[in-house]
Amino acid sequence: MRLHHPDGTVVHLAYCTNVHPAEDFDGVLAQLARHAQPVRERLGVPVLGLGLWLARDAAAALAADDGAVARLRRELTARGLEVVTLNGFPYRGFHDPVVKHAVYRPDWTTPERLHYTLDLARVLAALLPEDAAYGSVSTVPLGWRTPWTAGQADEAARALDSLAGGLAALAGDTGRTIKAGLEPEPGCVVETTAQAARHLARVDTDRIGICLDACHLAVGFEDPAAALARLDAAGLTVVKTQASCALQAGDPSDPATRAALAAFTEPRFLHQVRERGAPPLAVDDLDAALAGGLPARDPWRVHYHVPLHADPEPPLTTTRPELEATLAALLGQDTARTAHVEAETYTWGVLPEDRRPEGPGALADGIAAELAFTRDHLVSLGLKEVAP
Repeated sequence: MRLHHPDGTVVHLAYCTNVHPAEDFDGVLAQLARHAQPVRERLGVPVLGLGLWLARDAAAALAADDGAVARLRRELTARGLEVVTLNGFPYRGFHDPVVKHAVYRPDWTTPERLHYTLDLARVLAALLPEDAAYGSVSTVPLGWRTPWTAGQADEAARALDSLAGGLAALAGDTGRTIKAGLEPEPGCVVETTAQAARHLARVDTDRIGICLDACHLAVGFEDPAAALARLDAAGLTVVKTQASCALQAGDPSDPATRAALAAFTEPRFLHQVRERGAPPLAVDDLDAALAGGLPARDPWRVHYHVPLHADPEPPLTTTRPELEATLAALLGQDTARTAHVEAETYTWGVLPEDRRPEGPGALADGIAAELAFTRDHLVSLGLKEVAP
């Protein structure tokens, strides 16, 4: 979907396909018919944006085969779909039984991460609609925080220099601008916008910026306006934002609240928890928090991407107000601060059993409802939905 900001910026709204398991090209093609087209039809829009997740093998195959990319573009067009952004955070195996810390590997100290990201950029340059101003690829915020040595920091800085050079060369070859956005996430080297400003002080800001995830921002108890001010001061732009909500517990000492939180413990993904404080208190997973890793004197926010439009059973809530404040800071002002908004709820399949969608039809209903909520909120900020 596309919306016009009052300043003339075309804002692209998409949903991230990392919610669907697909590790190869055939799997990507299959999900367009099985999931993406039904979402578009439920929304009743002529064109739906996708934030494609292409795992390592799919990305490599497409980057090496112009014919395969052309086929993918034809399939997208035939089904009323378009792509201006790719999710390059998970490398592979995002739907393995246990993912946890593996999602941060390989990190930006490795050539594998650089090669993967440049492959994604090449594919995206060929998929971009002709009138798209730029494409974006979101990626790991350098790596997991431990271990992270001065030597690793130097290796990552060199890799980001090579990334910027590769993106500049791609623009020269294709005439299309692709930007990379590092995505601050709890527990990583770059967890907060303050850390982004510090660790990314040397990057080429014409090619590399930030993917601002509203869930991650909320888990860190960061104020959206203050966060954007920090990024501005560092010269870092928001090349992409992810519309997402975290799970919130107002009184984590309450037995009913703890029982409700326990229903969200699951083995696949890491669910970092932060307790409000200055700075917030931290543990790396929900089960550790419930086992006594946090004092539970103040509210908790959990890195658990929950549906944008729906509330969990009380006494739990979500950080939807923080998502709305993030979108307002980015797109509710005189100037648009980003042009790419991607709804990223990848956890539908690991929600508590009574909250999981049963089958692709129910999943399409849920994703369409999230996108409708996000579109309607953007319209309330003064944007206008337009046809491509």
